[in-house]
Parts: sequence; structure tokens; C-alpha cells
Amino acid sequence: MEIELLRRENTPENVINHCEAVYKKAMKIAANFDNVDEDLIRKGALLHDIGRSKTHGITHAIAGVEIAKRHGYSSDVLNIIERHIGAGITESEAVKLGLPEKSYVPQTLEEKIVAHADNLVSGDKEVDIDFVIAKWKRQIEDSDDNIERLLKLDKELIKAFEE
Repeated sequence: MEIELLRRENTPENVINHCEAVYKKAMKIAANFDNVDEDLIRKGALLHDIGRSKTHGITHAIAGVEIAKRHGYSSDVLNIIERHIGAGITESEAVKLGLPEKSYVPQTLEEKIVAHADNLVSGDKEVDIDFVIAKWKRQIEDSDDNIERLLKLDKELIKAFEE
């Protein structure tokens, strides 16, 4: 159903492929936990970039929420879409980026899983945390706080289960 919605919204095929890869990675991460809502993760992962059917800028998360809301998705799915960018965007960072003033930091386990799965997929290929850090250092001015949040997510969702 979500893939059909992506297509109806004219989401580019490479973005759809990315969303499918993020879903697969999210389910691998979710396997570490007993208490996750896998259906919510599926919906959120597949729809996290639906806003890219309208814009490829940082506001794609806001556009995605509006699209998903029009199609009757629950607030849990809307929150995943809104909070999936990077390891989250703080209220002060949102203001600097021209987003509505609020926190976009993932709160629930499902939100964190989708956001981090998105971090660990470039295009439709899985990448490691070092790849992401190097990319962020190139792309994000003053990336230290973002990288700190990224490493915290990685520790909570992945590293804790590798020992």
C-alpha cells in the first residue's frame, strides 16, 4: 500500500528504492528489540521520504507529513516522517534551517530505528557509521552536535547488541 502511495505521489523511482532499502535496514535493527511495532516501522520507513515527491530540500520531512496526513496516516507515522532527518534536528537548529520552531529529534524507539536506518543507507546501499560521519563532516557546517547524536543513536540501536 505504501509503495503504491509513493508512486501515486510521483515519488522518483530512486527515492522509492531508497525507501525500500531503509525499510530492510530498519527491520534488521528492529530485530534487536522485542518491544517494537514492526507495522509502524514498515509504514514509517517506506514513507519517510514521500515528501521528496515535492522537494529534495530539508523541508521534505514537512511536505511528507502533509501528504501522509492527507492519506489518513496516524500521528505515529507522521512523527517518524517528521523526525527522520539525520539523528534529529533540535529546536535551535530548526530555526537556523528555516523550519518551524520545534524539536525534530526522534523520541520513540520506532522513530529512532527509522531515522538511523535512513542514516545507514546511501541511495539503496547500506553504509557504515564511518561513511556517514565523513559525509556529514563534508556537508554539515558545525557537525559536531549532529555527529554526537548520530553516535548516541548507533550505540543505543546497534553497538549495544554487537558485544
